[in-house]
Amino acid sequence: MTDMMLEVNDLHAYYGKSHILQGVNLNVKNGEIVSILGRNGVGRSTTLKAIMGDVPPQGSIKFKGKEIAGLKSYQVAYCGLGYVPEDRSIFPSLTVEQNLILGEKSGRKNPRWSIDDVYNLFPILRERKDTDASVLSGGEQQMLTVCRTLMGDPDLIMVDEPTEGLSPQMTERVGNLLKSIAERKISILLVEQKLTIAMRISHRVYVMGHGHIVFEGTPADLEKNDAVRREWLEV
Repeated sequence: MTDMMLEVNDLHAYYGKSHILQGVNLNVKNGEIVSILGRNGVGRSTTLKAIMGDVPPQGSIKFKGKEIAGLKSYQVAYCGLGYVPEDRSIFPSLTVEQNLILGEKSGRKNPRWSIDDVYNLFPILRERKDTDASVLSGGEQQMLTVCRTLMGDPDLIMVDEPTEGLSPQMTERVGNLLKSIAERKISILLVEQKLTIAMRISHRVYVMGHGHIVFEGTPADLEKNDAVRREWLEV
C-alpha cells in the first residue's frame, strides 16, 4: 500500500478565459504537512478549489489512489478529503457545538474525532460551546472551522490561509493545532502567506508562481535558496 495520500498531475483550471493553473504537479504523503507558498494571485487558493471540485479541474487528481478529478465537492468530501476555505464559512447564528455537530458525517464507523477530542485540542471552544459562533474572535472562528472539518473524520485536510488577519499569538496557536492534527496521521495541504509559520510546521513546501510550481523542497532547502525567495516570495 502506498503512503501517498494526494497526487496532482498536470492540473489546469480556468476562470472564464483566464488560464489560472497551468500544469500544477504536487503530492502529499500520509501524515505530512505540505505548504503551498507564493504571492497573492498566483493560483494557490485555486489549486485547493480545483482539488475539491469547486473549480472545474483538468488533469489528474488522485486521492488514496482513486481518481477524483471531475467529482462534485460533496463526493470529494465523502472520499475523506476535508476543506477549510479562506472565508471560514461558520454558521454565525448557531452555537459553537451546533457548528461542530454539522461537521459530522453520518455512517462513519469509529471516527477519529469526537466533540470531546476537539474540545481537548482547543479548550476555549468547550468554554464557548453554548455561545453563538458570531461572537467568537476571528482566531476562534478559524479554530472552529478547522475543528468542524475534523468532525467529518478526513484523511487529509486542505486549509486556505488559516492565519490571515490573526494576532501573532493566535497564529502560533493555529500552527500548534495543525501540528497536533498531523500527529494523528492526518495529512495537511496548507496555503499560507506567513512564511515563518509554514516553514516551522511543514515537512515540505511548494512555491507557486504564475499558475505553476517553481520550487519544491524542505523548508531548509528553501531557506538556502535566496534566488527563489527573492523572485517568488519577497514583496
